Amino acid sequence: MKHSFNVLIIGGGVVGNAIARELSRFRLSTAVVEKEPDVCMETSCRNSGVLHSGINYKAGTLRAKTAVRGNSMMDRLCAELKVKIKRIGKLTTALDEDELPGVKRLMDQGVANGVPGLEVLNSSAMQNIQPGIEGIAAVWSPTSAIISPYGLAIALAENAHANGVEYFLRSEVTSISKSEDGIFTVVASGGKVFTADIVINSAGLSSGGISAMAGVKQGNQGESLKIWPCRGEYYVLDKRLDGTLKTLIYPVPGAKDAGLGIHLTPTVDGNILIGPSADYISEETPEDYKVTAPVLEELRREGLKLLPNMKMSDFIRNFAGNRPKRTSPAEGGNGDFVIEEAKGRPGFINLVGIESPGLTASPAIAEMVRDIVAKHLELEEKENFIAERPGFAGHFCELPKEEQERLIKENPEYGEIVCRCEKITKKEIRDAIENPLGARSLVSIKYRARNGMGRCQGGFCTPRIVRMLRDEYGFKPDDYIFREAGSNLFTGNVREVD
Repeated sequence: MKHSFNVLIIGGGVVGNAIARELSRFRLSTAVVEKEPDVCMETSCRNSGVLHSGINYKAGTLRAKTAVRGNSMMDRLCAELKVKIKRIGKLTTALDEDELPGVKRLMDQGVANGVPGLEVLNSSAMQNIQPGIEGIAAVWSPTSAIISPYGLAIALAENAHANGVEYFLRSEVTSISKSEDGIFTVVASGGKVFTADIVINSAGLSSGGISAMAGVKQGNQGESLKIWPCRGEYYVLDKRLDGTLKTLIYPVPGAKDAGLGIHLTPTVDGNILIGPSADYISEETPEDYKVTAPVLEELRREGLKLLPNMKMSDFIRNFAGNRPKRTSPAEGGNGDFVIEEAKGRPGFINLVGIESPGLTASPAIAEMVRDIVAKHLELEEKENFIAERPGFAGHFCELPKEEQERLIKENPEYGEIVCRCEKITKKEIRDAIENPLGARSLVSIKYRARNGMGRCQGGFCTPRIVRMLRDEYGFKPDDYIFREAGSNLFTGNVREVD
C-alpha cells in the first residue's frame, strides 16, 4: 500500500515528535514512521530526564545553541502539553583543587553560550542549596530542570497527531530512493511504501544506518556518517528518599569523558536515579539494553557515597539507555550534532548523533528543521492549530481533594485504584489504553499512566490491567505484548473458562 506525504519523518523519539508537532502548525501532509510498537521506546525514554542549561557544550556548537534555546522554550511547551517540569537547578561540583580548572572551564563555556543566572559558589553557599553536599566549589546553573522524558515525547506525538500528523508504528525502514523528479520513496516493513517531497532522518541509534541507506556520505573519502552506541546504566530508588535531594548534583566531567559522570538525579515523580555509566558497546547491537552486574555494583557504591542512608531495599529497578555517539571509543568525548540538509541529497534532512542534550534541545532542533523545510515547501500556518493537550499535568492523586471529588462524581472510574503503589485510577489506565496512537503494549500503558513504576513494580496492577484488556477490549493471549514485537506475555490459556 502506498502513502504519499509532503514530509516523512523517520523516527518517533523526542526529536522526531518535536519536529512533527512543529510542522503540524502548517498546511502540510506529514507522517512519522517508527519501527517499534510505540513512540519513545529507545533513547528518548531511557535517560535521566534532565533539561540541561548549556554549560557543558563548547561555545558555537549546535549542541550548545540548541540546548540553551530548547531549555528556554520548555516552560511554555510543558504548560501547553500538560507535562510536569521542575526547575530545581544544578550544582556541578569540584571535590578538590585539581578540579577547580574544570569549574572555570564550565563557567566560561556557560557565559559564552548565554546561559542565564550562572554563579560559582563556595562550599558555604553550596550548603545553603543542598545541605551536606561535599566539595569546595561548584557552578550553579538555576535553569537546569527535571522532566518526564517519556511524558514529553508521548505528549509531543499525541499533540502532533491531534493536528493531523499520521503515525505508522511497527514500520521499520528497509530502503530509501529518490526519483529523477525529486520524489523520495521509502519502503518499510509490512509492505508499506511511502512517497514524500522531504524526508527527515531522526532515527537516533539507527540514524547512521538510515543516512547510509539514503546514500549520504561525508568527508574526502566519502565515508558514511557513523554511530557508536554507548550504554548508560541506572538504578531507580524507592520514593522513601523523595526530598533528599533539593537540586541536581553533578561531578566536574573530564574533557574526554563519554558522559557527564555518575550522579544522583531526582525525578519529577519522586524517585531518584543513580547513573548513568558510559560504556561503548558493539556496533552490531546498538539496541542492546542489558544491564551488567559489575556496573550495577559500581552504581551502588557511588550512590552510597552520596546518600549513605540508602538501604538495599531502596533499589527497586535498574535499566539502561544507549547514546548515539559520533565519537569512537578511541577519540572519547563528544561530537557535535549533525543537523543539515545532506549534501548531494536535496530534500533529505539529516539528524545524526543527537545524544545528550537531545531531550533539552528537541524543540530548538524542530525549529531548525522547520526552517530547512521552508526552503523547499511553502509553510502556510493553520488557523485551527491545537496548541494545548487535554487533561492535566501529572496524575489524579496529585490533584486537590475538591477536584478529585468533582471528577469522581463525573466518572466513578476515578474512584477505583488499579495501581496501589502509584495510586493510579482505572480511568487513567483506560485513557492510556485508548491513547490516540493506538499503542497497547504493557509498557505503552505504563509510560502514559505510570502504573507499575512503584515499589512492587507491577505485581498488583498488572493482573488487573491484563483482565481489563481481556474483558473490556477483547484481548486474546497472543495480543499481550510487554514492549516490542516478540515480547509476548502469554502463549495461551491454562484452561478454558465457560
